[in-house]
Amino acid sequence: MRIAYHSAVEAEVIDAARFYEQKLPGLGGRFLDEFEAAVQQILKSPGLWRFVDGERRRFLMPRFPFGIYYRLADDELRILVVKHHQRHPGYGRGRI
Repeated sequence: MRIAYHSAVEAEVIDAARFYEQKLPGLGGRFLDEFEAAVQQILKSPGLWRFVDGERRRFLMPRFPFGIYYRLADDELRILVVKHHQRHPGYGRGRI
């Protein structure tokens, strides 16, 4: 299965990592490591996490208050949104 990312995901991940790095040196790197591990965990069992909106599923990062929203299409895992739990619930909902 191949992985594809919505064009806005990179900025969301980088912004979060920068925020954490400013709070505590090294924490931004830990966020990036956790994000990569989460994507690999989703890739291993993409159907495991619950549907939240139509065909979109959500994986909750265990050590950071972020959700990774994704969908499966054919042989592709598409990461749609990476958002903090405090963001508006509708943030990123229109992404495909």
